[in-house]
Amino acid sequence: MNESAPLDDEQAPPAKDRNFVTALARGLELLRAFGAGEEYLGNAELSSRTGIPRPTVSRLTYTLTQLGYLKHNTRLEKYRLGPGILALGYRFLASQGIREIARPFMQQLAESTDCNVSLGAADKTSMVYIESCHGNGPLIMRLDVGSRLPMATTAIGRAWLCGLPADRREAMLAELAEAHGGEWPALEAGIRRSQDEYERYGFCLSEGDWQSQISAVATPLILEDGAEVMAINCGGASHRLSHRIMVENLGPRLKDMAKQILGELQHGG
Repeated sequence: MNESAPLDDEQAPPAKDRNFVTALARGLELLRAFGAGEEYLGNAELSSRTGIPRPTVSRLTYTLTQLGYLKHNTRLEKYRLGPGILALGYRFLASQGIREIARPFMQQLAESTDCNVSLGAADKTSMVYIESCHGNGPLIMRLDVGSRLPMATTAIGRAWLCGLPADRREAMLAELAEAHGGEWPALEAGIRRSQDEYERYGFCLSEGDWQSQISAVATPLILEDGAEVMAINCGGASHRLSHRIMVENLGPRLKDMAKQILGELQHGG
């Protein structure tokens, strides 16, 4: 049960601070109302727990759903926490833990292969690098922390999709289809091909699909039994990275590195 103090209509912000945004505070209170082990809550329950009037709760849950912080179950007419919350929470954890754990492994692989090795998290229909290591080889494009890549055409995006539970993956594919419109059939074919690769090899390829001069291999990092998924890639110039090199060399090495990172995480670093 959530124990935070409610923000009802009669309760003023602390010291009537003119900089205090009550609507934002109420939205955060709704998100905090979801306790451990509670998957779904309705507007009435949220109103009761937070003290926020039900009409206001309805507007807030609608807005939070549109932004991806809540997911609405139309059959139950209730809400659960959405992937936006997981992404925000895990980015904090990542900045405190997984980056520090992953970086030495990533740097070693980058230097031994003369490639770019990056760790990414999903943000809507893109992937965002939260860590990136570079080898000494010729890099056509240097991508650092904060770089955004399209999900549908990159190895890291496709690997992230492959790591999702089936229901979340299909929902994400529907979102991608809506975002890409007429381009979607060709993009979907590439994603389905990557799913076949993942089932066969345990990693995905992108051979000039995003940028004609760049090829990469990637694998998902499935965390907390699938509660959160990230992905890690290894890429470089297409003329250096043949299909055989990626399938027989880079892919297996990347997959082994991902296992090492997950092992370190499970043992608390």
